[in-house]
Amino acid sequence: MSDLNTHLGPKNFSDKFALNFTKFLRFLADTFFKKRYGHRAVVLETVAAVPGMVAGMLIHFKSLRKMEDDRGWIKLLLDEAENERMHLMTFIHIAKPNWIERFIILIAQAIFIVTYSLIYIISQRTAHRIVGYFEEEAVRSYTEYLHELETGKIKDQPAPDIAINYWNLPLNSTLKDVVRVIRDDEAGHRDVNHNFANLIDSRTSIKKTSNMTEEKVEIKNSNEELKK
Repeated sequence: MSDLNTHLGPKNFSDKFALNFTKFLRFLADTFFKKRYGHRAVVLETVAAVPGMVAGMLIHFKSLRKMEDDRGWIKLLLDEAENERMHLMTFIHIAKPNWIERFIILIAQAIFIVTYSLIYIISQRTAHRIVGYFEEEAVRSYTEYLHELETGKIKDQPAPDIAINYWNLPLNSTLKDVVRVIRDDEAGHRDVNHNFANLIDSRTSIKKTSNMTEEKVEIKNSNEELKK
């Protein structure tokens, strides 16, 4: 299981933008939902299911356009989107969103699809870092939710059948068990997206090094030609 307390400190402008963007959205969620964790989960999981689908689609098109292998990224991202969708399906049974929250979901999803698509097209690295930070906040929120359940501040209840079937949980599982497995999922998505951003850094670094080496060879050859 991933370390639940992992936090990646920002190293450059891209990281700082991703972190501040995430903190801003966290502030909005805290202001609107406060400790209504079930209702918060319904809205946020709707948004959380967007990045994997958008990124998978854009990489799919890029793979077709450039006729190159995706190195397994598409499947990972689409699996992530499906997993986040199942989080939503689970919390719909728990929180039972009202019409106001359903309207907010429509607006939030529409805005975020456009926003995230633009960010991904402009900077794939930044987009994955944003999701990494999103998931850090998700882990924190689910930890707080679990604490409220364990201390009795929020009443525990039987786990929905959809959650029991999806995660292969024991039949006597409760909401606490569901929150634990969802939190583990979020920690896994956090690590995957931070690693994707790091891989993009590595590729960029290798490409720059390769270009510099080629330039040095060209300069050396030019100097030798001039000497002749």
